[in-house]
Amino acid sequence: MGARDKSYKATDANEAVMMLNVLSAVERDSHLTQRRLSRDLGIALGLANAYLRRCIGKGLVKVGQVPLNRYAYYLTPQGFAEKSRLTVEYLTWSFEFFRRARKQCSELLALCAGFGGSRIVLFGTGELAEIALLSAGENEMEIPCVVDPNARESRCGGCPVVPDIAAARVLCGERGFDALMVTDLRDPHQTYQTTLAVAAAHNLPPERILVPDLLQVNRKRDTGTQASGQGAVAPARWWFWPMRPASRRLRQTVSEMMRGEARFTRMAVAWLISPAE
Repeated sequence: MGARDKSYKATDANEAVMMLNVLSAVERDSHLTQRRLSRDLGIALGLANAYLRRCIGKGLVKVGQVPLNRYAYYLTPQGFAEKSRLTVEYLTWSFEFFRRARKQCSELLALCAGFGGSRIVLFGTGELAEIALLSAGENEMEIPCVVDPNARESRCGGCPVVPDIAAARVLCGERGFDALMVTDLRDPHQTYQTTLAVAAAHNLPPERILVPDLLQVNRKRDTGTQASGQGAVAPARWWFWPMRPASRRLRQTVSEMMRGEARFTRMAVAWLISPAE
């Protein structure tokens, strides 16, 4: 698959998730303002307006006039059907991402155990870090903390989040750490550069920087060698990115997926047929 194909797929996935966000937001609150929609979704006001207009143009949302010169937005029957379709797509993407990430994290943890390592510091909060934490528990590996200077939360998957490696060293204590794993989905290549500097400062060989293949970080260009089990491809964002939909219940459903396929399936079906919050 060429870089151009990946860019198309990335656009398709991002567009689908954004449309799902908008439809979910409208379903929850018909008196939603465009300003609040842009704030909730973390996008510019003009972009929020464009997505709403697109939904209206496709017949997914209708507009009604309410007092005080304001508007109310409602999902049409076609809008409800499209929201259900996009939800299934999102769950499929998320499930595939989880399976692929879990497999790669387990392989990297086994690689770490092979050179006698048992303590790993993660770099980057988010879905991939949470999956790495789950895999670490299954492989009897210890993750003392997650480093992320931009994190808003103090914990990730129950693990402490610290702003820099200095704070991580304090948490690790005298035992220190044996390896670093890149789990940043936002800018994995830049985070990899950071881990290279940290590894050099702590006399860790580049092979002890663990990078899941799905992040597509080019290790050859920076190290000249390749650790067993870690691929090297041109640095480019993988098209399949897990997103955070506006629906809190949908986010909870995807989290449950990480704890059992059967339970996930039941929750997904229940979410699709249940009324809006």
